[in-house]
Amino acid sequence: MIPVADPQIGDAERERVVDVLDSGYLADGPEVRAFEAAFADYCGTDHAVATNNGTTALHAAFEALGIGEGDTVVTSPFSFVASANAVRLAGADPVFADVDEETFTLDPESVEAAVREHDADAVLVVHLYGLPAEMDRLAEVADAHDVALVEDAAQAHGAEYDGRRVGSFGDAACFSFYPTKNVTTGEGGMVTTDRPEVADRAASFVNHGRPTGDDHSSYDHVRLGHNFRMTSVAAAIGLAQLERLPEFNEARRANAAYLTDRLERSSVTTPVEPDGRRHVYHQYTVRTDDRAALRDHLEDEGVATGVYYPTPIHEQPAYSHVDAEAPVAERLADEVLSLPVHPGLDGDDVRTIAGAVKDYE
Repeated sequence: MIPVADPQIGDAERERVVDVLDSGYLADGPEVRAFEAAFADYCGTDHAVATNNGTTALHAAFEALGIGEGDTVVTSPFSFVASANAVRLAGADPVFADVDEETFTLDPESVEAAVREHDADAVLVVHLYGLPAEMDRLAEVADAHDVALVEDAAQAHGAEYDGRRVGSFGDAACFSFYPTKNVTTGEGGMVTTDRPEVADRAASFVNHGRPTGDDHSSYDHVRLGHNFRMTSVAAAIGLAQLERLPEFNEARRANAAYLTDRLERSSVTTPVEPDGRRHVYHQYTVRTDDRAALRDHLEDEGVATGVYYPTPIHEQPAYSHVDAEAPVAERLADEVLSLPVHPGLDGDDVRTIAGAVKDYE
């Protein structure tokens, strides 16, 4: 079976982990500070704050921006539930705009309408499947209504909009390093920002509310906080992975280009890459009229698939109290199917995947 995901862990990651284990400095050590600095440099931001997963990165970002009780955040219903959960964990209320039919990312017109209707305090943009959202228009909406702009870039490490990497557009941005992501630390997250006060509050919040800088290990606590720290072991893996990210993304893009070319006249609708956007294909997600039948066929042909996501967030039981109209997101949830595109695939694998989809016709 060709897996839909395959984390690429090599000798460099193993060697860095052994070095940390030998050092005895396992929690929040110098590797974490080095990973933060390297990741900020990669994204083109002034600051980065490491956390123990992508959800806590989002939570920390909202806390650092002062988004909480009584506030409203407009976000996407077509995302992993962590996007909206983080809003609620910070004490704010999520409301949902609809998404674009072709890109699956937030529709700026729907966002602006939701901001107006709900007098929102922030917009949480989701860069889905590795494709950046329409950041120029969404930034215009945020600026026009004087609301905070936060990027959920959990699936978009290295993706670009008009030559600028995601994670550098919002007041804050958040990444995940879950095993299936373009960069993994096993579990981990990161907040990026150009605002020093946001970085300072986020770093304090993830470390029990302690002061930052030279006093980050003190027993003074200047605000309420959590223990959301990244381990040194995770950061060691992340440093090695970040060095390999360009090759990972190029492999994903090459695999995606082959699939798109081969499936141009097939029964599925292939993903788009609008002008000015650089897709990094965390997932290669097609649309199909009969997903269950295609999934069964591909499984019989030895190709694993995934459905991200079968139920829009506003239709989840945990969000039954939220009123939302998102017909595009609801339709996509019935049609999307993700094929393997990860850098562990070889030429035979991508030929098999494309051939299996075409054979379904």
